[in-house]
Amino acid sequence: MKDLEINYDKLVEKSLKHVVIESLKIAADEGLPGEHHFYITFKTNHPNARVSAQLLNQYPEDMTIVLQHQFANLMVGSTYFEVDLSFGGIPQTLRIPYDAITYFADPYAKFALSFSNGEDMFTSDDVLEDEPQEVKDSDQSAVVVSIDEYRKKHA
Repeated sequence: MKDLEINYDKLVEKSLKHVVIESLKIAADEGLPGEHHFYITFKTNHPNARVSAQLLNQYPEDMTIVLQHQFANLMVGSTYFEVDLSFGGIPQTLRIPYDAITYFADPYAKFALSFSNGEDMFTSDDVLEDEPQEVKDSDQSAVVVSIDEYRKKHA
């Protein structure tokens, strides 16, 4: 008989990823209300992430994007989201698997989540919706920022 154990840390992390997904769905359906905006840090070297070679060279491990006024074509899929951002005036589409996200924050709401990403949290059985959703275009350029000031310091 196997030694079965419930991995509550994994269950909680998976549930919190759904908070991120639902927040992205709101942004895709309705746009971001008021001053809400998202900081999303993700692993650029995740096997299912799609970023340009230029961005991968510049950010070989991870990068942070900001979704506020500076994004277009937000598509929320079952295991990833896609968004169009402009880097140095060059529009690019990023595909970010939820498993690649290590940090999510909405500074306006003073809300932040950190993820361990020790193992994939989603499987092909985790279906959130059939088709991605799209949001309105924006013409501004994207900014990659450091989020160290938002992270909690460990003493």
